[in-house]
Amino acid sequence: MNEQTQDSKSLESESSEIKPKRGYIVPISFLISFLIIAGAFSYNNGFQLPQKKQTKIHSSSKKEVTANSLPSLDEKSLKELEEKVLPPEGMVLPIVWGDLGAKMIDSGVIDGAKFEQLYTNRGGLDNETKNLLYGKNNGNLKINSENSGTILNLLWALGLGTKNDILEKGPMNDKKYNGAENFASTGGWTLAKGEAMNYYSKYPFIILTPEQQSLLERVSKNIYRSCCNNSTYFPDCNHGMAMLALLELMASQNVSENEMYQVALKINSFWFPDTYLTIAQYLKLKKSIEWEKVDPKEILGAEYSSASGYQKILSQVTPPEQGSSGSCGV
Repeated sequence: MNEQTQDSKSLESESSEIKPKRGYIVPISFLISFLIIAGAFSYNNGFQLPQKKQTKIHSSSKKEVTANSLPSLDEKSLKELEEKVLPPEGMVLPIVWGDLGAKMIDSGVIDGAKFEQLYTNRGGLDNETKNLLYGKNNGNLKINSENSGTILNLLWALGLGTKNDILEKGPMNDKKYNGAENFASTGGWTLAKGEAMNYYSKYPFIILTPEQQSLLERVSKNIYRSCCNNSTYFPDCNHGMAMLALLELMASQNVSENEMYQVALKINSFWFPDTYLTIAQYLKLKKSIEWEKVDPKEILGAEYSSASGYQKILSQVTPPEQGSSGSCGV
């Protein structure tokens, strides 16, 4: 196969049948590729990583304005919209973190030294984040524009290490992909002690009842991300794996299905600010729908939040120039 990636599969059906397309599935409007984690993939006879498991992150690019694009909002209106999509105060999530960070440190899913070293060049970890890593009595998780990347990495590790049928029986382990180790969400996790796959679906960090597992699987199939064409049920990239962990936590702590979609949309917005500011502008200009009136489940679906769905949105609206999009690396 020539230049084929596994984190760009075609849309899943409700029956969980995945029919991947060849080639990168990313918006054609993007031109600048993100840094490749620890080197590029070298493919030979299918989706195979080299001996040192390295993985290619999703690509993202500058947006192009077409002749059919709707005009952008004026500066004041855009600022007001941004505050709705990305509230400056952030949000408190309806889940208690407790000692999950400490458990992941103890198990090796997160190597504390590696994690702290990563953030040394990003201004260091604040006390709140250190408590999430090492503390035992953390309350509710909080997310905002400043810490969204850190929360993403913590949830990524949690999704990777938590034992769940979605990882063991879902598309991640479909034989046609030659092993779950060949995805960005697994090969790309470089902050564990040793190989990431040593921790794949291994620990009962989150225990679900049959009813909660059923809820998790149902909701996960309806939540997409703009870096690829898969739902959370196929968490082949870091955003998918992190969203899976978030949904597991919400299901285990009896958050309602409707609220799960509401929270997921807000989280996706912090992880993909450009995407959801553009979608919000499109809805306002094209359909006269204000952001606070949208149906979160609909917006999280393939029509809006998948890579191909978002590409169609981009062809109809001039995106705001925020210059920020979700990286699929640590």
